[in-house]
Amino acid sequence: MVRAYLYLAVFIPLTFLFSISAFISTLFDSSGSAYARHARLWARLMLALNRVRFTISGAENLPPGPVIFMSNHQSNFDILALLAAMPRQINWIAKKELFEIPIFGPSMRRGGYIPLDRGDGRKALQSMDEAAATIHQGKSVVLFPEGTRTQDGKLLPFKRGGFILARKAEVPVVPVTINGSGSINPAGRIRLYSGTIHITLHPPLVAPPELRRSESETWMLASVREQIESVLEH
Repeated sequence: MVRAYLYLAVFIPLTFLFSISAFISTLFDSSGSAYARHARLWARLMLALNRVRFTISGAENLPPGPVIFMSNHQSNFDILALLAAMPRQINWIAKKELFEIPIFGPSMRRGGYIPLDRGDGRKALQSMDEAAATIHQGKSVVLFPEGTRTQDGKLLPFKRGGFILARKAEVPVVPVTINGSGSINPAGRIRLYSGTIHITLHPPLVAPPELRRSESETWMLASVREQIESVLEH
């Protein structure tokens, strides 16, 4: 527990410093690449601070052009690992509460991240429209279809929002399986451990064109879940 508090004592001020620097970088680089470099450096530093390593496999599966990454969600270290390891620039679809944090929230908005209001269906659909517009600009996005962290490592039911986005954006979906982050930051406990996070990128999925709208979303949901579970360790 002491380790967790010491980690937070360093994590919080460094996060705000990086948020300010990343925000400033967007004033000179509208492409988002400078912001992405800040995010990657921040993530790798925060992982190293807790002696967490990461591996990634399946990068050869990535198609050219923008994609939607959909990953399982075991702990807060998932975000750090994905930012540190992903082989291309990514924009996040994240819960709107994060955007309300002073400095950090405005920096995320400036970096092109997209807030998701899970408590308001209409606003959630607006977020999906915004995400689709971001993808049409050639940018990839990442989201957690479970909507929140699992407590026991098993996949939670998937929310449909991400699959509505996949239909709207008409780009491939790349399922992502994360193993190991749950043991580094166990759910419901203020404890941190060292270890290795393993990230697997699965082959991209594209819904068969003959499917109707609702069928396409249902097919994609089931297919993404199947791929993530195929290498998920319990």
